[in-house]
Amino acid sequence: MFTNAIVRKPCKNMVNGITSAKLGQPDYQNALKQHANYVEALKKCGIKVTVLDADENYPDSVFVEDTALITPKCAIITNPGTESRNGEKGAIEIALKNFFPDLQYIVSPGFVDGGDVMMAGDHFYIGLSKRTNKEGANQLITILKRHGLTGSTVALKSVLHLKTGINFIEKDNMLAFGEFLTKQEFGKFNIHEVPREESYAANSLWINGKVLVPKGFPKTLNIIKREGYEAIVVDVSEFRKLDGGLSCLSLRF
Repeated sequence: MFTNAIVRKPCKNMVNGITSAKLGQPDYQNALKQHANYVEALKKCGIKVTVLDADENYPDSVFVEDTALITPKCAIITNPGTESRNGEKGAIEIALKNFFPDLQYIVSPGFVDGGDVMMAGDHFYIGLSKRTNKEGANQLITILKRHGLTGSTVALKSVLHLKTGINFIEKDNMLAFGEFLTKQEFGKFNIHEVPREESYAANSLWINGKVLVPKGFPKTLNIIKREGYEAIVVDVSEFRKLDGGLSCLSLRF
């Protein structure tokens, strides 16, 4: 169960964020409204939310998940694979020290984006992507082992981050599309196929028995409801324009 989350308000400069989505430029005012609604959705899941101020120096800084990994045993400051995002870590480090005095760190030449790490119980799947390399994954696995946790790597072919394509929603269920439907690493789980036209909704987010689902993906919403979860629909269309999803917008612990 999660009791806390850290988020960061979007900055006006988000319109210059990194993206491959080709969905147009984000609307900043709409992004502010959507972010506020996202925070309310987290609170509906019984979470206390720490909201950090926006930082105009870092267009992508609203996507706090990439800067850290929080486990039941420790918190790790990652080393984002995009150099322009590296400075985002400072504010996250300060915020996390209020909860975790003894932080762990991924250091160069290792790189890890938090979006490439998926927790399933005490095991962590680490996607090897353009943002997360083998050295970073090995450092992360070593830290996890020191804390009685385990980790393993998953090679990615076509997605930006691991959690772009697959997400664990507890009760041995995973949402997935594309290359993740047949990966042997996930063979022991109940894989629920997200239709390709709704692939963005594979990044739905389990929190304390509820599942946050992006707005506009009715087939995926029906899958989640059919499995007995309470679904909370959240519009994050402006963040989708920057390759961001529901999990990207918070650090949960």
